[in-house]
Amino acid sequence: MNICLLNRFVKHKIIYKMKKILFFTALIALLYSCKDSEEKTNTETEVAPIETIADKKVIMYSGDFVYTADAAVIKGANFIYGVKLDSMASELANRVRPIKETDFDMVHVIVIGDVSPKPEGQEGWDEILTIKEIVSVGNKPAKIDLKLEDSKN
Repeated sequence: MNICLLNRFVKHKIIYKMKKILFFTALIALLYSCKDSEEKTNTETEVAPIETIADKKVIMYSGDFVYTADAAVIKGANFIYGVKLDSMASELANRVRPIKETDFDMVHVIVIGDVSPKPEGQEGWDEILTIKEIVSVGNKPAKIDLKLEDSKN
């Protein structure tokens, strides 16, 4: 009888230790995953920081800008917006023009603006950035991700 009680006691002790190990493993995994999500939110705020100027919230957009005769686009780390073709977009294009090496080079810019959905029935990007102010313009074209070359036959 004593052996059965001892055997039962040992089994309960082993099960208790296994539960403890499982609990601490789950706790460590949970804490590690929470740490990663905090880092991701910090990178998102770097792309479009919100500042308060004269009691007004202002959103800055940092990305690569390209301008053609019929379209303008700003591409950031986590977004791509069409740019409303108005006087501010033309001014930004004029400031970017001497920096570009080809017509389709993108130049890093930081602008303040508002994002709104595109008007119904209009073609183009789903969200349109209306530039309110140009904060800065890079001094060289952005690095090209992919360059296509003509092949000679």
